[in-house]
Amino acid sequence: MKALIFAAGLGERMRPLTDTTPKPLLRAGDRPLIAWHLERLAAIGVGEVVINTSWLAEQFPATLGVGRAFGLRITYSHEGAVPLETGGGMWHARDLLGDAPFIAVNGDIWTDYDFARLPPEPEGDAHLVLVDNPDHHPRGDFVLAPDGRVHDGDGGAPRLTFSGIGVYRPDLLRTWRSVVGDTTGAQETPPRFQLAPLLRAAMARDAVTGERHGGAWTDVGTPERLAELDRTLDAGPLHGAR
Repeated sequence: MKALIFAAGLGERMRPLTDTTPKPLLRAGDRPLIAWHLERLAAIGVGEVVINTSWLAEQFPATLGVGRAFGLRITYSHEGAVPLETGGGMWHARDLLGDAPFIAVNGDIWTDYDFARLPPEPEGDAHLVLVDNPDHHPRGDFVLAPDGRVHDGDGGAPRLTFSGIGVYRPDLLRTWRSVVGDTTGAQETPPRFQLAPLLRAAMARDAVTGERHGGAWTDVGTPERLAELDRTLDAGPLHGAR
């Protein structure tokens, strides 16, 4: 199974830290954020990881090489000076990812989630890991139904937050143009668009499943959250940390 790590963002909310270092390479608990993902992916047998890059792209191969230190192979999908967002980044990397389902994870999160729980063959087009809503995102994103289906939400049902971890079938991208329409960036070459509209379209077809992770998870979106995570990891082992 292959995996994609989203690492192309500009990290604007993390400045000045990201003036000289891309956000996934910022360190927490003695290693870059992205290294936690690479170690966990290698531990479950993922052999190849695609990393999409844009801002300070040259630092990724300089720091991570081709993946030998992690026991896997890293390839890079460079998007140019302007990141292609999640949907465009996934589309741009599609030839490297192949025709089988693949894992995708945001490069700027930390979690003790066990990637071995992810289904290698999701029932529908995607399987998402959801978490309880953090203070900075109290409204959440999606509803996890008792049957394991994920919906956009209606009727006031409580929402959970998308963790940035999922398994996707390449078919999710097949109709991207009809879903995103003429949104800004969609007509560019390569196209730039978000993944969320494609997920919501799949949810409308009952083609997205999910699960709730009740353990540790941090969206490292500000210098303060990074510092808090670093202190937590330095204070002692968390479940899944090593």
